[in-house]
Amino acid sequence: MQYLVSMTTHVPDGTPEQTVDEVKAREAAHSADLAAQGNLLRLWRPPLRPGEWRSFGLFVAADANQLETVLAGMPLRIWRSDEVTPLAPHPNDPAMRARTGVNDRSLSTGTGDPEFLIFFSVVVPDGTTAQAVADTEAREAEQARTWAGKGKLRRLWALPGEGRTLGLWQADSPAEMQAIVSGLPLDPWMETETIPLTPHPSDPARQS
Repeated sequence: MQYLVSMTTHVPDGTPEQTVDEVKAREAAHSADLAAQGNLLRLWRPPLRPGEWRSFGLFVAADANQLETVLAGMPLRIWRSDEVTPLAPHPNDPAMRARTGVNDRSLSTGTGDPEFLIFFSVVVPDGTTAQAVADTEAREAEQARTWAGKGKLRRLWALPGEGRTLGLWQADSPAEMQAIVSGLPLDPWMETETIPLTPHPSDPARQS
């Protein structure tokens, strides 16, 4: 099973810089080991406020207990709090359609364009017919295939809760990303949160 983990680190005041550097070095080495073992697929940095130390990680584990064991073994965990979101398969996920598993090219950095995580929440308006919903969802699936073929849609997961989805996208700019989202058939029924991502030095996709 795959999990998105938001990891926020707070180094205690007065911690020697040498200690911080040593822990960061051990964290980088341990991340490489987790990637080699198949437990860590990707690492990103979201926008940060001054002094904030935060990362997103895409992890694989058999269940929540195994994931906690993986996270607890990471050196930075002594200063870090983690927020875990379980990810389920989505029928429009490019990796599922390709039948290539979790280590396929859809998790690579693709063209090198900026990456975005986008949270989608769909609420169908009252009174909408079942046929209208089915037609819109079919057009959404076709649009997802189109964007995946162009390298813009990398992954798609179902989130806990009805109508909630997480997508990993690439676009040459935030403006292009917004234009893509605005053109999706489900957009009139969706609320979205777009998080621009920047490269993480320990991202397994950058090491391959």
